Amino acid sequence: MKFSKSRNTSRWIIIFASFLIISLILWNTYTFFQIFKNEERLKMNLWANAQKTLKNAGETTDLELPLQIFSNNTSIPLMLTENDSIINTVNIDEEIVKDKQRASSFLSSLKYQNEPIIIEYVPGKFQKLYYGNSALLNKLKYYPIALLLIIVLFAALVYNFYKSTKMATQNKLWAGLAKETAHQIGTPLSSLIGWVELLKAENIDETITLEIERDIERLQTITDRFSKIGSEPKLENRDLIEETLKSYDYLQTRFSKQVAFSFNAPQKPIIVSINSTLHSWTVENLVKNAIDAMKGRGKLSVSIEEEGEYVRIKVSDTGKGIPKNQFINVFEPGFTTKKRGWGLGLSLTKRIVEEYHKGTIKVLYSEIGKGTTMQVSLKKVI
Repeated sequence: MKFSKSRNTSRWIIIFASFLIISLILWNTYTFFQIFKNEERLKMNLWANAQKTLKNAGETTDLELPLQIFSNNTSIPLMLTENDSIINTVNIDEEIVKDKQRASSFLSSLKYQNEPIIIEYVPGKFQKLYYGNSALLNKLKYYPIALLLIIVLFAALVYNFYKSTKMATQNKLWAGLAKETAHQIGTPLSSLIGWVELLKAENIDETITLEIERDIERLQTITDRFSKIGSEPKLENRDLIEETLKSYDYLQTRFSKQVAFSFNAPQKPIIVSINSTLHSWTVENLVKNAIDAMKGRGKLSVSIEEEGEYVRIKVSDTGKGIPKNQFINVFEPGFTTKKRGWGLGLSLTKRIVEEYHKGTIKVLYSEIGKGTTMQVSLKKVI
């Protein structure tokens, strides 16, 4: 408990420190921007004074300093106007200057960037100096935006790493619990097997012991499934029709007669690379989901079809259907439309099909009030 509290405190300290560092960087960037902006304003004031000197120059006026000031400005774009007419431009593309409309538009953008400098070269006569930001100042202006984008990207990466680490930890926990459950079930199963043998010795009706044995085998299968969670299952080349029919036959005998079962498949073996235990789990989850959707009453069809190098298993029901915008969500952990349940059945099925059997699973068809067809696609062993 103390460790968890300490870890949360450390996390908040890191977040606070990160925001503090970001704020300091942005504040310093803004300060530098204002310093450079003021320096460029001073340069433009010098340029305006040089222009005034040049305008009022006589035969004895020394023009060396004004001309030097003019030549030193190689980065700041400017326009000099008099009576709303442009009379001079510096550091502006000639194509813009030649086009009156573009020149006027450019002048408007300069008016927006900085306040003009008024040059009164003689009493009552004025010129206005409009100037923009240098390339360096523009880069500095966009630097905070780039910095924020980098920080957001970094934060997203950290969040994804943290989330994936947390999910990995949870997966390990669930895998450990599943294996422990399988281990715990094993002990009473061994005892039940012994009791069945005792019942046989007492000449109990064979059909009773046969059904009990089938249920015990089912429990052993479930135990085997749980023991395989979190580990790489062994795949074998099996007849998909035979393996699917085993699960189908067992489920058919365990559900109400109000569910009309049907099974269709080619009259020949179709070999695929699967794990029998996990495949039976896939079939069971799809069939149980279909029956739940029909509320235990309706028609359920399981069919197997070949299509090129793939084989499709389709489980159809006449249940309530799934809205199209939920087709993807049904495979998300925790998604369920039932009042009871964890919403893990289809999520586990998707993992078995896609991660272990290298196939695909999807909602092939669904219509509200008419039913749903789920499809599993697996590659055949040629």
